[in-house]
Amino acid sequence: MTNQEYRIAVFAGDGVGPEIMNEAIKVLTTLADKKNIRISLKDGLIGGSAYDAFGTPFPDQSLNLALESDAVLLGAVGGPKWEGLDYSVRPERALLGLREKLGLYANLRPVVVFDELVDASPLKKNLVQGIDIMILRELTGDVYFGKPRGVSKDKDGLRTGINTMIYNEEEIRRIAVRAFELARARRKSLLSVDKANVLESTELWRSVVTETGRDYPDIELKHMYVDNCAMQLVRNPSQFDVIVTTNLFGDILADEAAMLTGSIGMLPSASLGETSALYEPIHGSAPDIAGKNIANPLATILSVALMLRHSFNMPQEASWVEKAVADVLKEGWRTQDIYSAGTKLTGTEEMGTAVVRQLVSRIF
Repeated sequence: MTNQEYRIAVFAGDGVGPEIMNEAIKVLTTLADKKNIRISLKDGLIGGSAYDAFGTPFPDQSLNLALESDAVLLGAVGGPKWEGLDYSVRPERALLGLREKLGLYANLRPVVVFDELVDASPLKKNLVQGIDIMILRELTGDVYFGKPRGVSKDKDGLRTGINTMIYNEEEIRRIAVRAFELARARRKSLLSVDKANVLESTELWRSVVTETGRDYPDIELKHMYVDNCAMQLVRNPSQFDVIVTTNLFGDILADEAAMLTGSIGMLPSASLGETSALYEPIHGSAPDIAGKNIANPLATILSVALMLRHSFNMPQEASWVEKAVADVLKEGWRTQDIYSAGTKLTGTEEMGTAVVRQLVSRIF
């Protein structure tokens, strides 16, 4: 094992964030101790908790901590407590700030249906069994960052809202390269999703992705309009391997795909840049269940596995964590969100402990 020390910024955030983060850190530190991996964990505030302490959801000290780290591990941000704040200081602005300042342009969302949870999916078993999809969402362009934007009022008092959907070819090409490389490491199938028939920005998207594909003759590239893709994810999700798409379309499609698994509490994510990366569960802060020891920590634990694989080049260690989660599910342990008759209901802390137990048994 390398003697390198891996610096990790830990932002537990709001709501259930601290609870699920505790369990993820428990898994990570166990692995580090058992395999002599040198890690340095430094805590910071972000989101609502940061606003309460500093009057801003993304204080300079948190940005500096993130910039000085090899990876960022995030819990969740937001909640009703801060919904009345001005848009500029709402907790969610911290996420956009992190993505922008760290240059995180590629969002990976693996959609995997565990065999033990196939009955939790709202779709029929034969449609979702064995699903393993990777959705790659471009993260720094599109309507979320395009200008002009805002709400204006004319002389007659008529309000107009404007958001600008914009991409340049360099932004498209770099996410396309990521997508082709991902597909090459998987089943060599890539679907690019756009709305090129009516949106010029995604007409360019399709053109640049196609051009990039000429450097990857071993990858099967297909294109699909976003509305058809949304339908196909429900109709026949097993046809997909890697999906690459725009910021807006990826936001919507990834959440749709998440529900194929039966629980949004099971899915991790990675947001990657050239030198920085952010790992987080895709679920929200769930303030209604915060402090009750019932939140599902598995998505955060699986986010640790993504961190090991993509930031620290530790595929074996990542696999150990993922298999430990699968083993716990095979034993029948379930948090409230994935519980069903005949399984064993457990809490947040107990679920984390069970994953640690299985992880240790795999290492030794």
